[in-house]
Amino acid sequence: MKILTLVLIWANFLFMPALAQQVNLEEEVWGKLPDGREVQLFTLRNASGMQVQVTNYGAYLVSFTAPDRQGKQENIVLGVPTLADYLKGTPNFGPVVGRFANRIGGAKFTLDGTTYTLAANNRSNHIHGGRVGFDKKLWTATPVLGPEPAVILQYTSPDGEEGYPGTLTVEVTYTLLKDDALRIDYRAKTDKPTVVNLTNHAYFNLTGMKRDVLNHVLQINANQFLPTDEGQIPTGAVLPVAGTPLDFRKPTPVGQRINDTTNVHIRTGFGYDHCWVFTDGSRLLKLGATLYEPESGRLMELYTTEPGVQVYTGNHLNGRIKGREGVPFTRRFGICLETQHFPDSPNKPQFPTTTLRPGEEFRSTTVFRMKVK
Repeated sequence: MKILTLVLIWANFLFMPALAQQVNLEEEVWGKLPDGREVQLFTLRNASGMQVQVTNYGAYLVSFTAPDRQGKQENIVLGVPTLADYLKGTPNFGPVVGRFANRIGGAKFTLDGTTYTLAANNRSNHIHGGRVGFDKKLWTATPVLGPEPAVILQYTSPDGEEGYPGTLTVEVTYTLLKDDALRIDYRAKTDKPTVVNLTNHAYFNLTGMKRDVLNHVLQINANQFLPTDEGQIPTGAVLPVAGTPLDFRKPTPVGQRINDTTNVHIRTGFGYDHCWVFTDGSRLLKLGATLYEPESGRLMELYTTEPGVQVYTGNHLNGRIKGREGVPFTRRFGICLETQHFPDSPNKPQFPTTTLRPGEEFRSTTVFRMKVK
């Protein structure tokens, strides 16, 4: 009897952790692409009840819950209900965009004496990797069980895809941390010199989809920003935020100066759609920005290894798309905090380089940590 009891105790010791881990990460078939390939949806949970959903189609962040002051968990990222809705196209509600996030002027760049012509999908410019960027690819997914569940997504971009040189292997890992944070790690390698700039394009709404983001209080640890021309391509200058509506060095409501059309930069961006240059431009993980929603009490801290962040306030949302909650996404219903290198860097040698060469590895980390205030 004692031997049998010991065997049962040992069996429980072996299998109970595995069962607990499985509760923290679930995988399901979410649907199929037109060519018949299956798409997976992964649900990650931590001990405090936070939940993150990720799909291997476009490496989308589909949902992200966080508690309010009363402990109520609500989704805080814009997303549409089904895979079919994502396949119809969205204004980039949470995918990984690449090979190059943001814009490249004239849809071309020169590297090592060779000029490469890219897809012009933003008037005469190139944006977010082209017409069929990483947001429209089916990634290979590997779930990682544990108290901090993760999904590793991998995609190989062939030489010449959307005009880019080199075969690029990309790995993006979403990890839900114990301390109520979502960590995104990016890795990439190439077999030819190329350019790389990866980010996640999630739109945040800390109200839980109850209203627009104009009452959100934003602070950005940046003394400077990048002015752009009318096509929103950086001019190459780096200007101080002081004395402009782009000064978020102190916590400021998003809507306080967003309509100040006396300012040329607000007119050019139709609100906020600019790249801020972090005061700490190192590649170390640092606090880059905070976003606070007073009514719910939700506070998000943004940490990143990137030198800048593109802040976009959903200026072109028009209410035609309804989210998972059945709410139409009207103008300025979400705010993007896209950690990245600077737009048009391949054509601006004075900017931090986005060139990746064989033998090197592109590495980047961003953390969205949720708190209640």
